[in-house]
This record gives sequence, C-alpha cells and structure tokens, in this order.
Amino acid sequence: MKRGLLVGRFQPFHYGHLAAVKFALERADYLYIVVGSAQKSHERDNPFTAGERIEMIKAALDGAGIDGARWMAIPVPDAESHSVWVSTVMSLVPRFDVVFTNDSLTFLLFKERGFKVVAVPYKNRKEYSATNVRNSILERKDWKKLVPPEVAKLVIEFNGVERVTALMSKDIEV
Repeated sequence: MKRGLLVGRFQPFHYGHLAAVKFALERADYLYIVVGSAQKSHERDNPFTAGERIEMIKAALDGAGIDGARWMAIPVPDAESHSVWVSTVMSLVPRFDVVFTNDSLTFLLFKERGFKVVAVPYKNRKEYSATNVRNSILERKDWKKLVPPEVAKLVIEFNGVERVTALMSKDIEV
C-alpha cells in the first residue's frame, strides 16, 4: 500500500486544498494530512485552531464523497528550526512513502531526507488561497464561494468571520 503525506495549514480549508487532496489520493492508497502550525491560532495568518481545521477537513472531504477510511488528519506543531522539522513530522505521523506539496521549503526539506516528493499543481492560486479567503472575509466579499459549503458553515459556527475580522482589522487599538 502506497501511503502519502500532504502538509498544509488550512487557514481555512478551501477548494484548492480539496483539489490537492484529490490529486494526492489519485496517486496514493492512503493519505496523512498534516495540519501544520498546529500550536497556532487566534493570529492574523492563523485564525483557526488545529481542532477547528481538522473539523473543516473532515466536513469538506465527507461532502466531496471522499472515503474517510483513506485518510487521517494529524496536527503537527512547528519545530524550532527547519532542519529538524522533518524529524518532528516523522515522529508524529505513521510511515509514509511519498510527500505531496506545492511549498518549496517543504519540497526541499523532504527531498534532502531522501523522500520522493511530488509537486501538487495549484488550482487557480490567485483565487484559491487561504490568504484570499481571509481577505475576502475582512473586505466583506463573497468568501463562501472559495470554500466548500461544509467549511463555510463551520467558519460561521466557529464565529470565524468575527474572529478573522477582529484579528485582521487595522482599526483595533490595544
């Protein structure tokens, strides 16, 4: 059985992430989805908790009809230095054969450790990026079209619109 690894922060999970998961599952029998920067939340670039992100992933993949027996989401915190990050991942994630990524640093770090690394093609990167989703929330644009409906529902349930707006607003004085 070929086991793959896909790393992301998923802040929040959007249609580009869904396309990446589908791409990886076409090339691997099982996929470990690493929820990176797991220790971060309630920050401008990391507004959602690891638990919230895992809920988003599960809801989106269930909604897309992706068999839950083919994947597992695993939260992984950042490491003190890039040179030990792959070791951190390897200590928290079961064995895997191939890494799927479109992040150049992730590509390099796993390649240097001898892993097969496959570049994931972007799906309309300008539109489908978590930064664009967060900016669309802040600017009161139609952000819901950028994420699966299940994710939009959870963002609202998590009070994510208010959280993102508060964290990204330049008008707030502390």
